[in-house]
Amino acid sequence: MSLPPGALVDVHAHFVTESYIGAAEAAGIAHPDGMPSWPRWSTADHLDLMYRGGIQMSFLSVSSPGTHFGDDQAARQLSREVNEFAAGVCEEHPTRFGFFASLPMPDIEGSVREAAYSLGTLGADGVAVETNHAGIYLGDARYEPLWRELDTRGAVVFVHPTSPPYSDAVSLGRPRPMLEFIFDSARAASDLVFNGVLTRHPGIQWVFTHGGGALPLLADRMELFRTGLRMSGTEGDTPSAPVQDQLRNLWFDMAGTPFPNQIPAFVRAFGTERLLYGSDYCWTPEPLAQQQIAAIDSAPHPSAADTWRTLTTRNAGRLLKRLASARD
Repeated sequence: MSLPPGALVDVHAHFVTESYIGAAEAAGIAHPDGMPSWPRWSTADHLDLMYRGGIQMSFLSVSSPGTHFGDDQAARQLSREVNEFAAGVCEEHPTRFGFFASLPMPDIEGSVREAAYSLGTLGADGVAVETNHAGIYLGDARYEPLWRELDTRGAVVFVHPTSPPYSDAVSLGRPRPMLEFIFDSARAASDLVFNGVLTRHPGIQWVFTHGGGALPLLADRMELFRTGLRMSGTEGDTPSAPVQDQLRNLWFDMAGTPFPNQIPAFVRAFGTERLLYGSDYCWTPEPLAQQQIAAIDSAPHPSAADTWRTLTTRNAGRLLKRLASARD
């Protein structure tokens, strides 16, 4: 099967199941991240969105708040359940869906086991983590066993934002995805940079969402502080590699409001070679997802040779092995 000309590849697509929502609600999560309610999802509805939007393949993942609601064993069971469900959807529609496996973070032992099972047995295309897990950010040394495992495998790690610690105090009563998700993506990326995770584990292919959130605007400021700390002699473990060089090795999707302002700012900061398409469906309702696609299609093209569709789909083909087999 070859990808049709102009077809999109959606690396940021979500699903929910009734049992997953039931487990979250049983843990007291009726309004996830301050949203009014849980979304609805079905394979048929998702395929309809893809047909209407010209999306050939979608890579599914569980969004925030993830699968850990306070109990390690329950989180391991729930992660396995949603991963096997996603693998079943991919088996039924092998040319339309892939998936990033959920991990029971911050349970490191359970996460290493689930990553190995999902990547090795279920055929997952990568794993999904959140920007922080119970307030523990991704640069924390406790995560090193997981990063070593994923580095050895050359795995894709899809980093989805979630509410930061004490988000109720700063979100002003509004849904956290509006502002806090954008800042937490930048916070998580900065933690990976300044704790040396990106340079220690070069085999991991990190994917950040929503154009990196605030990163395009903060990268220069992060570099200023990195340089200043090194010049002062108080840098400690401050990385030697420039911040921009490290961030340009990440992958980014354009879910959210890519045009007219966000993606032009992103391109000036990081270029286009690692830019991907993302819909954020089903948390972004179908009409808004279609509006986003229309904005992408009507925006000025990135070059004389490319549309945003051809550019992002080509980039996805370099990142995701399932797409290489789909073209065979």
